[in-house]
Amino acid sequence: MNTTSLFVLLGFIAACFLAALTGALFRPGDWYEQLAKPSWRPPNWLFAPVWTVLYVTIAVSGWLVWREAGFAGAALPLAIYALQLGLNAAWTPLFFGLRQPGWAFFEICLLWPAVLWTTLRFGRIRPLAGYLLVPYVLWVSFALVLNGTIWLMND
Repeated sequence: MNTTSLFVLLGFIAACFLAALTGALFRPGDWYEQLAKPSWRPPNWLFAPVWTVLYVTIAVSGWLVWREAGFAGAALPLAIYALQLGLNAAWTPLFFGLRQPGWAFFEICLLWPAVLWTTLRFGRIRPLAGYLLVPYVLWVSFALVLNGTIWLMND
C-alpha cells in the first residue's frame, strides 16, 4: 500500500469515526432507561462493539471504491456515502440529545435507503465494497424497527 492510499484509508476511517462521535457525545442516560422498550431489544453493552465493527467496514468499503474508481470516477456513489454518514451522525442527537424518538424514526427512514443505495452503488464498482456494507444495511433495518417500536410504545 502506498502512502497516498494509506492516507485516504485513514481519511475514510476518520470520517466514519467522526460520525460515530455523536454516540459518545449523546449517551442514553436515565431518560432512555425509563422508556418502555420491547423485550427483543439487545442489551446496551452490545451497541458500541457492533457500531465499532460497522464503522470500520463502512470506512474500508469507501476506501475500496476509491481505490477502484477514484474520487472522480465514483463521485455519485461517494456523495451518497457522505450523505448516509451525515444521516448516520444525525440520528443520535435526535433520539438521545433531543429525546425525540419520533423525529429520529423519520430520520432513520431517510438513512435506510441512503445506506441501501450506497451498498448497491458500491457493489457495482467493487463487489467486496458492497458486501462489506450488508451488515450495516441489516443493522440499520433492525434499528429502524427498534426505533419505531420504542416510539410507538412511548407516545
